[in-house]
Amino acid sequence: MKIIGENIHIISPKVKEAIKNRDIKFFQDLAVKQVEAGIDVLDLNIGPQKKAGHEIMPWLLQGVQEVVDVPFSLDTTNLAAIEAGLKVAKTQCIINSVSAEEARLAVVPPLAKKYNAKLIALTMGKGGIPVGSEERVNIALEKLIPMAMEIGLPMEDLLIDPLVLTVSGCQEYCPECVEAVRILKVAGDPPPMTNVGLSNVSNSVPREMRPLINRTYCIMLMAAGVDYAIADPLDKDLREFIRIVDERDDSTSLGSLILTLYDKTAGMEKLEVDDVDMSDPRQADIFKTVQILYNDIIYTDSYLRV
Repeated sequence: MKIIGENIHIISPKVKEAIKNRDIKFFQDLAVKQVEAGIDVLDLNIGPQKKAGHEIMPWLLQGVQEVVDVPFSLDTTNLAAIEAGLKVAKTQCIINSVSAEEARLAVVPPLAKKYNAKLIALTMGKGGIPVGSEERVNIALEKLIPMAMEIGLPMEDLLIDPLVLTVSGCQEYCPECVEAVRILKVAGDPPPMTNVGLSNVSNSVPREMRPLINRTYCIMLMAAGVDYAIADPLDKDLREFIRIVDERDDSTSLGSLILTLYDKTAGMEKLEVDDVDMSDPRQADIFKTVQILYNDIIYTDSYLRV
């Protein structure tokens, strides 16, 4: 699984202020930190920026390219800003993103094809995001993949995103997203690539609880076969969870549990209480987190204390 570093994001007040002040040093430092943490792609989320996006994106991209050498994900709904960024990019970029709405499909994918960019395609149409995994996969099979084939966009450049939503308020979506990834990875020869916005799963959750939910869900998504995740590379424990899976490191009890979760999810089974040493607080917290991500236990902000 490849990591798209998420930390240059307009939702951050510091990022918003740095854009306003055209503080390129701020962005260069943040980019270097993420690259040093091992990201594969760097996301540049500038928000809609309806008036100045076509100036901001190339300014930001050119400045960050001076200090890091990685591919970039251009994250804005402003198509002029995306094209301005693509014109100055030194490596293949990812356009983040297009939905299945006809108006967007008519203009965004041709831009990806023109500039040899990868494209994140969301399983969402005018009616919003379907709850069920099959409905999300159908959007990919009926609209997104045919669109790519029609314009000659290589399947390896199409990243289907089945849309991670928060466990706080949209809990029923969590297991369905994992299942959608699993189905997509067998939906074609070759199958489409897949992408998720990992941290979305813990939106509206108390800050101190978010990392554990993100890490646990990451393992489940990896087991389903996800190819890319937009995530926080500065979370050292998230990187450790990923390393444990990549290296099959069961040398610790925690590592053994993470691998059991991975293997059971890959085998379409659930982690059971007998798999867990509930006297170990770290293992117990992971098990409780898995239960809310399965939608077996209703999420509350106090779920870890139950």
